[in-house]
Amino acid sequence: MNWSLKMTTKDSVKREKFQVLAEKRMTNALHNIKLVGNLSNRSAYKYDEKDVRKIVKALEDAISELKQRFRNPSSTGRIEFKIGE
Repeated sequence: MNWSLKMTTKDSVKREKFQVLAEKRMTNALHNIKLVGNLSNRSAYKYDEKDVRKIVKALEDAISELKQRFRNPSSTGRIEFKIGE
């Protein structure tokens, strides 16, 4: 097998794997963000502006970290979120 053809095949498999996982994970992430948005229903939940700021900041921090990881794939960060003190 030609070396360039072998690399192309390997790269196409990696690309396909990326696309499948990216679509699945993004669909799940967007769905979960929508569920967090559902917490804004004041007839079902009690919260204050401090809670809202914590949630929004956590999401903004996660987006910033995501951007950084695509610029520098070796970086990692936190996964946990707590609303309480």
